[in-house]
This record gives sequence, C-alpha cells and structure tokens, in this order.
Amino acid sequence: MLSSKRKRGVIGGGGEKEDVNPIHAIANLFDVSIVFAVALMVALVSRYKMTEVFSKEDYTIVKNPGKDNMEIITKKGKEVMRYKADTKTTEGSRGKGKKVGTAYQLENGEIVYIPDEP
Repeated sequence: MLSSKRKRGVIGGGGEKEDVNPIHAIANLFDVSIVFAVALMVALVSRYKMTEVFSKEDYTIVKNPGKDNMEIITKKGKEVMRYKADTKTTEGSRGKGKKVGTAYQLENGEIVYIPDEP
C-alpha cells in the first residue's frame, strides 16, 4: 500500500527555515535607547526653559538671583561669559555704593526702572 504523505509548510516559504539571531533584538534595543535619550534631552530643555541656549540671539541668564551663589551668564555673538560674584569682594564692597533709582515689577512680570533725579 502506498501512502501519500503531504509536506506541511508555510505558503511561499519554500520549505527553508530562517535562522533567528538573538543579537538582532539587542540592536533594536540600542535604537530604542537612542530615541529615548534624545526625547529625554528635548523634554529637559523644554521643561527648564533653556531653549535660548540653542538660539543664535544674544541673551543674559541670572541663576539664583539675590543669593550668595548667584551667577550671570551672558552670550554676545559666539562668546559666552560667566560672572560669579566672589564672597571676598562682595563683603569688602558693602556700603560703598549709592542708590541710583527704583525698580518696580508690574503684574504681568515686566520690570520698570525709574532713575532718581539728581
């Protein structure tokens, strides 16, 4: 008696099996991690409103205003300058200045400076 055996396979598979390489999954994870890192950097820049750092315009940033560790960062053209007050010079210069005007902050956050009349 002849028995007919059928080969079962995937349609269009040609009967050959592809080798699955597990290292391909790690390559995909690397790609996903790069995309995640870039998204995280964009989110941090947006959250802390630091988009001025990447613009071509001139800017001045005051970090920790009114505190001992205050810094002023200024960008003019391609030159970036940082000024950090030294505690030795600020202690020695206290009381040596004079009042030259008054600054008011409006409700909308704008600051208006009014110089004193001589």
